[in-house]
Amino acid sequence: MPLDAGLLGDLAGIVGPHHVIVDPAIRAGYEVDWTGRFRGRAGAVLRPGDLAETAAVVELCRQHGIGLVPQGGNTGLVGGGVPADAAYDVVVLSTRRISWIGDPDAVPGQVAVGAGTTLAELQRALGRAGAELGVDLASRDSATVGGMAATNAGGMRVMSHGTMRAQVTGIEVVLGDGRIVSQMRGLSKDTSGYDLSGLVVGSEGTLGVLTALRLKTIQLAERRAVAMIGVATIEAAVEIALGLSRDRDAGLRAAEVVRGATIERTCAARGTAPPYEGRHDWHLLVECAGNLDPLPAMARVLGDHAGLIGGSALAGEGRQLSEIWAHRERLTEVLARLGPPRKLDVSLPLAAMGAFVEGGAAALGRLVPGAEMHVFGHLLDGNLHLNVLGVPDDAGEAVDGALLRLTVDAGGSIGAEHGIGRAKRQWLHLVRPPDEIEVFRRVKQAFDPEGILNPGCLLPDPLPA
Repeated sequence: MPLDAGLLGDLAGIVGPHHVIVDPAIRAGYEVDWTGRFRGRAGAVLRPGDLAETAAVVELCRQHGIGLVPQGGNTGLVGGGVPADAAYDVVVLSTRRISWIGDPDAVPGQVAVGAGTTLAELQRALGRAGAELGVDLASRDSATVGGMAATNAGGMRVMSHGTMRAQVTGIEVVLGDGRIVSQMRGLSKDTSGYDLSGLVVGSEGTLGVLTALRLKTIQLAERRAVAMIGVATIEAAVEIALGLSRDRDAGLRAAEVVRGATIERTCAARGTAPPYEGRHDWHLLVECAGNLDPLPAMARVLGDHAGLIGGSALAGEGRQLSEIWAHRERLTEVLARLGPPRKLDVSLPLAAMGAFVEGGAAALGRLVPGAEMHVFGHLLDGNLHLNVLGVPDDAGEAVDGALLRLTVDAGGSIGAEHGIGRAKRQWLHLVRPPDEIEVFRRVKQAFDPEGILNPGCLLPDPLPA
């Protein structure tokens, strides 16, 4: 049955009638994830405008036993921001209206920001003050900083600045029982007990609803340069990227890798071509940045590794730089049009990546002949994104299980930056032993005693007694 009319009226009294969405046509966009693979049904979509409204909504849902799914920009790839089933006893809480940006100069090197602010909005505001956030994502126009923190997003600059957890100096969060925790002082040092912000960041909305954050900022780089390089092996790509990382004048801040077959498939779909000729098994995309022009240092390092390079293109500021980056940033969008793909986000030791990709492709070929395993990711983080096309639904779990077990056998993790969500919670035991999962459950109980926050996300169902 739909949500009780009286409850809907009470919710409207909190957030306003225009921000309680029950129309199925409007609600539908909040009920399916970006990939199109995960969907559910919500009794309503709620859009609170501030901390007080969020806390009141959470408390009312707790009183009525209503599950609550926090949602930011809904750009996640593991189904963690949409309802887990078709039951009507779940609502989506969208934080998108909680969008504001504080004065970046109020606390030097930090900025306070509403959880519903998109990354692009924040970067534009910081840019006017000569600063930027250390994390950057291709989905910057839609991804919200609250969602990025909830999933501990990484993106393209982790090798330089770390994941979102490394950027967060304070949070404002509503716990599952309606209590508010606010740690927004932005102190550089505070050893007065548990780091609750570090615990909430990366919890995928299962412990609380983030409404505001205090984030570190970095100086905006004055000059940028980018190169795309064709190589024969992923090991060669690692060697070149490490060479750039060791050169202080180069200022390497991003090193992305894409499998050759993936570039060929996506370029064909886009009607474009790589910026150099020839077929290559792997493509390396690197960006260097600093206050001085990094192009000379980049060219020097690439010259030192000329024997590994089959083709290359370099660009400074301007249109060509953006065009080179598009080969990487458009991948997810293009593969989604060709799919939807089964997406697996894994972390591996650098030395194991090449053998893992070969083994994964072979395993996929045995399970689903003709399926395609497209690979790209953040090279020096050991973070590969696997996008598998052509897998029928009845073979999906077998494919996921095979690739994730190969990941763990190679010394890696099944979750790198997209979280566990709904997609991988049944595989969490591969990297977290039973005692750790039990600790997770106890933490969840302390923060969300009624279990209303993001049911069906992250934590696996308890094993039968």
